[in-house]
Amino acid sequence: MDWGRAKNVLIYAFLLLNLVLGYQLWNDLREQADSNPDLTSLESNIQQIMETKRIKVLAQIPSESPQLRKISYRFVDGQQSDKIIDIQEPVDSRLIFTPKELANALRGSLPDISNYRYDESAGNENVFVLHPLVEGKWPLFKINLELYYSNQKIVSYRQDLIEINDSSDEKEQQVLSASKALGNLIENFLPEGSVVTGIELGYYGQVFDSDAELPASPAWRFLLENGEEYYVQGISGDVISPNTKESKE
Repeated sequence: MDWGRAKNVLIYAFLLLNLVLGYQLWNDLREQADSNPDLTSLESNIQQIMETKRIKVLAQIPSESPQLRKISYRFVDGQQSDKIIDIQEPVDSRLIFTPKELANALRGSLPDISNYRYDESAGNENVFVLHPLVEGKWPLFKINLELYYSNQKIVSYRQDLIEINDSSDEKEQQVLSASKALGNLIENFLPEGSVVTGIELGYYGQVFDSDAELPASPAWRFLLENGEEYYVQGISGDVISPNTKESKE
């Protein structure tokens, strides 16, 4: 046996093992940091209320506070669609997690699929839910593209067809920060023991069948562990509660 060569092989093997273990440690530390949101953006009195009401925030609190304008949209056929359309060539459902591949695979059936974003919190064991994007970035909540799958294949879909109208006449306004919106929820709306698992900025509008234009405003969506949703309008600060379904000051 060539012991010199064997020794070199062992040294390289240990070096490779150390690199792998080092990467795994770094990755674990990064995931741990990501799973511990920074709550310092919340005012001290809000943090005290959190302790008193036993409220936990597991989601990262976004720091962005862009300037956005209100929009309007209308349903193409005057109503939300309830028609489920079969896809001629079913698509492997794993592609839902790779947006570019999904868009390429479904472009024949859904030409505008690239202007939608997957909503991980929505849907169920048989349905993936996506929302159309305003200005290619902000999801329009409650307007859905539903992808139905069976046997690990996307086999059909249901789509709310809308037209988003030109909103250039609307003035851009600074959106309320996520920390301010969350602080209002914690202090005045969230019940004791609530666990916030998701925070995202998008658009929220009244959804009902109509030929008329429907307004939609920038809004923060807050997801709770129990599945409930709260929306805080980013300009007015009004809160839409899952219990009342009405805006509150």
